Amino acid sequence: MIDKQKKYCNSLTAYSRFKTREVFVGKVPLGGNNPIRIQSMTTTNTMDTIATVEQTIRMVDAGCEYVRITAPSINEAKNLENIKNELRKRGYEVPLIADIHFTPNAAEIAAQIVEKIRINPGNYADKKKFNQLEYTDEEYNAELKRIREKFTPLVKICKEHGAAMRIGTNHGSLSDRVMNRYGDTPLGMVESALEFVRICEELDYHNIVLSMKASNTQVMVQAYRLLVNRMINEGMNYPLHLGVTEAGGGEDGRIKSALGIGTLLEDGLGDTVRVSLTEDPEYEVPVAISLVSRYENRKGQNSIMAIDENPVDPFTYFKRNSFELHGSGGSNHPIVTADLSSYKNISYDDLKDIGYTYNTVTDKWSVSDIAADFIFTGNNHLSFP
Repeated sequence: MIDKQKKYCNSLTAYSRFKTREVFVGKVPLGGNNPIRIQSMTTTNTMDTIATVEQTIRMVDAGCEYVRITAPSINEAKNLENIKNELRKRGYEVPLIADIHFTPNAAEIAAQIVEKIRINPGNYADKKKFNQLEYTDEEYNAELKRIREKFTPLVKICKEHGAAMRIGTNHGSLSDRVMNRYGDTPLGMVESALEFVRICEELDYHNIVLSMKASNTQVMVQAYRLLVNRMINEGMNYPLHLGVTEAGGGEDGRIKSALGIGTLLEDGLGDTVRVSLTEDPEYEVPVAISLVSRYENRKGQNSIMAIDENPVDPFTYFKRNSFELHGSGGSNHPIVTADLSSYKNISYDDLKDIGYTYNTVTDKWSVSDIAADFIFTGNNHLSFP
């Protein structure tokens, strides 16, 4: 049995999904025993109804099960109705999600139109003024009361209209209040979300999805794991939306997304996935599908001996102590070693693949920025200097 104070997954060695409560987003539920859902977000101007509808259709045709649309003001929130009606007219029933920042009044309008609302607890009721303030417990609780008053109308509208809500913390937009008490940390991200969750629970609203997004995958993974640990210890099991903020484009963006999202999926965490690339959203969808498809038959993998005691703190990063040897270990940065020991005849082209290029004219080597630090050749003999 894993120590409850460190627990964030069912097992450290055997794959199984962390069981969350089922949340309905329109007619497409997530969590519970449902498959991991795929979603993405439009990049069009929300006031351009036709452009948004056509991009949404491309996303759905690519495999998207939910589509998120930004609604930064009341006008965009109102236009969601035109977008929804046009999609339904064209035969597309995909649930829509309104993405809200800073504008509670826009959220309250959107919640009456679309199937789900996404809010950021860091800026829904708080403003980031970069004030260096110290809050007493009394002052902090007074701020929570103010947030409750501002947030309650949206919760009631969501309950009335059957809309779901994602409470999505962003590492880069924690409020001054949270920053001053918890710092720019995974704990601050978790507390920021749970403050809003507790308000929802007080109002008997549980149609909630949670996310802990960051551009730093290490912070992201720690925050999600800490969130699940807190939910386990507080008797919660809300579904999780997984995503890496601004992962980038091309191969780098895909690798970064796989690193962050894939780590959590391996933990058995995650009920819906969005891969965020600097590309058209229909190109994000196949990447998300590829990541999720690995877990369709994950239980069929060979089992290994169970580990009940986690030897590390899964919520805090500490570099393992080690001896220094040939520039590695100790206080040195991690190094990259290219293993060419299985190559029978190592050629110039083989070295070029790992960042080392030989110029026969100048008889000089050039080393790229991504070259391996060391090359392990085993017992192979190199036929060139």
